[in-house]
Amino acid sequence: MGVVSSTRARPSQMSRVIRPLFQRQLAARPREAADLEAAREVLDTMGARMRPPRGTRLLDQHVAGVPCEMIIPPTADDTTCIVYLHGGGYLLGSRRSHRGLAAHLANAAGARAVLVEYRLAPEHPFPAALDDAVAVYRELLETFDHRSMVISGDSAGGGLALAVGLRLRDEGAPLPAGIAVISPWADLEGTGASLVTNAESEIMLDPGRITEVAGLYHPGTPADDPYVSPLHGDFPGLPPLLIQVGGDEILLSDSERVAARARASGVDVAVRVWPGMWHVWHMFAPWMPDARRAVNEYARWVMGVVASR
Repeated sequence: MGVVSSTRARPSQMSRVIRPLFQRQLAARPREAADLEAAREVLDTMGARMRPPRGTRLLDQHVAGVPCEMIIPPTADDTTCIVYLHGGGYLLGSRRSHRGLAAHLANAAGARAVLVEYRLAPEHPFPAALDDAVAVYRELLETFDHRSMVISGDSAGGGLALAVGLRLRDEGAPLPAGIAVISPWADLEGTGASLVTNAESEIMLDPGRITEVAGLYHPGTPADDPYVSPLHGDFPGLPPLLIQVGGDEILLSDSERVAARARASGVDVAVRVWPGMWHVWHMFAPWMPDARRAVNEYARWVMGVVASR
């Protein structure tokens, strides 16, 4: 662990088939700020196409008063728990949109997952999502040993996972075995170079709307607040960190800069950049070998950090 690496594998033939089809589907999405409820329904419907592995049990529950779903795949043991924070720009996303992704990640890692349905902006701006995620983790400490837990998330949920780690450390709480993030949104100021260099290769996110969407999440709080943009956080004392990111993403720079900052602070960081991959390509694991390899890599890392603690 701790080695910064980039896969040399070329994108699969299946990814080259799926990419244009997915891109055309994305082009028909409503604009989030213009029609928020429609955008939420679109993401939920798209995400629900990734079904949990056969035999997975789904248990609705409230943890610390927050709606959650306990996901128990057939491979799960009774001790390892992934606290999963969904993506969606803090405006979208739910258990429906992300249970398939969380279930496949947990199944590969032989773990349970608790999928947190934190409150969304703009109805519930910062720090509502952070407060919910921290509260869920703290209550789960009554059931799981912190050394057998991993905080994880994708996109905005990846940034939120990093913010949760920073706040737990600041509050002196027992820290998880690791933090595993996929395509994290860690810079809500929108200053990364890849916003420009990958503007043409990006197929999911609109580089021109990053700050607009961000502003709906953190009105009244500066974008460089570390709990809003973990890129600006101080990382000493955090547990091992895994970052997976696609080489074609506009958020590539977020991952690279977080990794550099954390490593400079002495954190054990593993970074994997997947050439030719788009934002949270793991969602295509049932159909695309590149996504299955990324899920399996994630799982090996999770199992490794839990075993090492």
